[in-house]
Amino acid sequence: MTNQTFVLVDHRKEWSNLRPLTLTKPVSFLRIGILRIFEKWEKFLNQPVKIKTVQDYLVSFDTFSANEAAIYINSSILPTKKLAKAVSHLNAGESLYRNGVLIASSKGNAQSKFETEVHFEEDILKLEFPWDIFKLNELALAEDFKLLTKGRKSENISATNTVLGSEENIFLEYGAKVEAAILNTDGGYIYLAKDAEIMEGSVVRGSLALCEGASLKLATKIYGATTVGPHSKIGGEVNNSVIQGFSNKGHDGFLGNSVIGEWCNLGADTNNSNLKNNYGEVRSWNYEKNDYIDTGLQFLGLIMGDHTKCGINTMFNTGTVTGVFANIFGGDFPPKYIPSYSWGGSAGFQKYEFDKAIEVAKAVMSRRKIELSEADYQILEYLYNN
Repeated sequence: MTNQTFVLVDHRKEWSNLRPLTLTKPVSFLRIGILRIFEKWEKFLNQPVKIKTVQDYLVSFDTFSANEAAIYINSSILPTKKLAKAVSHLNAGESLYRNGVLIASSKGNAQSKFETEVHFEEDILKLEFPWDIFKLNELALAEDFKLLTKGRKSENISATNTVLGSEENIFLEYGAKVEAAILNTDGGYIYLAKDAEIMEGSVVRGSLALCEGASLKLATKIYGATTVGPHSKIGGEVNNSVIQGFSNKGHDGFLGNSVIGEWCNLGADTNNSNLKNNYGEVRSWNYEKNDYIDTGLQFLGLIMGDHTKCGINTMFNTGTVTGVFANIFGGDFPPKYIPSYSWGGSAGFQKYEFDKAIEVAKAVMSRRKIELSEADYQILEYLYNN
């Protein structure tokens, strides 16, 4: 759009409230819809964006010096075509707002004060808490589907499938496979990225985003605006959930109204509750308050930080939150809040030894031919010690 420098900046409050998902990454690296937030902005702005984090231990993600002139964008806000245009047309000293929420500022540097407020007239999509990711996923997925498929032609859909609704709402990238499945687009879009696969007997009621290399195993049931991140394997029943990437729920069991981080594994027949028995409002752990808070939601399942694993037949209560590198197993429900590097279950937890956790991470990542970087190691070590 312009020759401006655009920087996605984390705001401390949003980053803090979005933990545990942001314990290991900036807000802009979260996936919602099909793309990660920074990828959405790059598509709409038609140029790379830079990143500025809010925590010193995440500095390896930073690609921007605060002394440069730039347009600073609130990284918790999802772009649209109109919003990206409004942001790119900000003049020096102007800041763009929607109902008191700062969207972006054009400054000489990060410490500069704005001079003029400009108001954006349309509603915006903004992440404030982890559960907003599945709450807003249907809208985000629709925006991404239109963005990624505009002017392009889908690969052919095999005649072995049963399509309900409009076939135009299904898009297959090159290498995507789907055979002998039921695909229903009456409720939304279905997007299969490169080398994604839906195996035989699966039933999908859109919206669904199946990202690169991801797969639905035999007879999987998907509904309620679900995103399966890259190279993840999913089986059983999934409703209105977002799997960030490189994570597996490979067997039967229910996952609903949940957000699962990267490099997680849910053992066979893992189930989460997403509705209280009394149909009341769900309370869930908040890192900023260091306590449980009212979510305003009737449906809320599991929020799981990166690298967390659970054993077979694990049961998660409504609104459960786990940190990173938890290893959960045993009968009965574990606590609704499980700190990072916890090892155990309902009978109690002990500290997960750091060297053993890293050894598991390296083994898991090597299966995807990915090495744990030194920068990631430093982040995980910091979280272990703090």
